[in-house]
Amino acid sequence: MENNFTFSKTFRFETINEDKQPTKIIYALHGYGQLAKYFIRKFDAINEDYLIVAPEGMHRFYLNGSSGKVGASWMTKEARETDIKDNIEWLNALDTELSERYNIKERVLVGFSQGGATAIRWKMNALQPFDKTIIWASDFPPDMEPKMEQLKGGKENYFVIGNEDEYFNEEQQNKLISLYKSVDFKISTYIGRHNIELPILLQLLEN
Repeated sequence: MENNFTFSKTFRFETINEDKQPTKIIYALHGYGQLAKYFIRKFDAINEDYLIVAPEGMHRFYLNGSSGKVGASWMTKEARETDIKDNIEWLNALDTELSERYNIKERVLVGFSQGGATAIRWKMNALQPFDKTIIWASDFPPDMEPKMEQLKGGKENYFVIGNEDEYFNEEQQNKLISLYKSVDFKISTYIGRHNIELPILLQLLEN
């Protein structure tokens, strides 16, 4: 018989511009198999008004075999519902802590690949609303589809994908674009692969 036991866990996150008295915050949620300390480097060039925060998925694992490079994941198919709940709770707790520490006036949420699904779930269960949401090359989480109508009417929601993305063929891309459009996400495409492209990101932040 399966049982559960709740116990505290230490979560890890990386930051940029912590010492700059930022008034805006970007939460950057990494993709499958990435680590926050490397993923956050993609945001180095963003101006100092932003506190960049890259939370790390709670599941770390060896990318190849039982040694070598390590990556992280937000969840797997095992105990999925529990992990989703834990993710939302600790991300909300992190935002509460940082909101008390800094005079944050604008919140931006960026979710890349697997992190995009986590970002959608968080957005729909956040304690405080996000002013801008950028979902980058990510499936829409199926568990949120019954509630997706809640996203309609948002003026600063974006879905971004490269036309050469190796994880989504043309048909899959078109389906994703249609789905995100149906809940009023603005669509941004570019010539490129499965990666955060800084010029596109900067353009969306300035919109």
